[in-house]
Amino acid sequence: MTESSSPARVEHPHGRLPYAGRVTTPPFAAPTTAELAVVSAQLGRPARGVVGIAARCACGNPTVVATTPRLPDGTPFPTFYYLTHPAATAAMSTLEATQVMPELAALLADDADVAAAYLAAHEAYLADRAQFGDVSEIDGISAGGMPTRVKCLHALAGHALAAGPGVNPIGDEALARSSWSPERCRCDEPGAAVREVEDSSA
Repeated sequence: MTESSSPARVEHPHGRLPYAGRVTTPPFAAPTTAELAVVSAQLGRPARGVVGIAARCACGNPTVVATTPRLPDGTPFPTFYYLTHPAATAAMSTLEATQVMPELAALLADDADVAAAYLAAHEAYLADRAQFGDVSEIDGISAGGMPTRVKCLHALAGHALAAGPGVNPIGDEALARSSWSPERCRCDEPGAAVREVEDSSA
């Protein structure tokens, strides 16, 4: 799915989740030099193994990158959808420090529909990652605790942002409860990742 064929916005039980319009699942366009520079600045280190931009801020900067399952140095890397935006990662860390984690774990344990959707999200995650190679060391391992636990909201929110609403129910819940939104730009350099494209088309 490309950005031009992104699904229409959909309603969610907790209100409108504002990330349906900029989702991107494989295949991805190759990341540009400007996009990689923004990701590196977000992470505070050189970006590694980025194969595409999976979700974006309202300004066009990356919020989630897709990462090869084996990094250039040979390290297995299961987190295919990696949340990079500093404000988003801070918001997820804040949620993890509250009672949200036990609540989400209880939701997963008590609601059969949520559990089924979470299992489907796990399988979809593995299928997306497999398009970039099979790595035996992480075979069957997705991210965030899927399919039976809630361990890392950063990973689950990253998947939800990339796949769009209705795919990862726990990631959707985390984003719905978050103080951060991709609709409100909180980037240090808004639009820096797309400036290269705009300049070349001028």
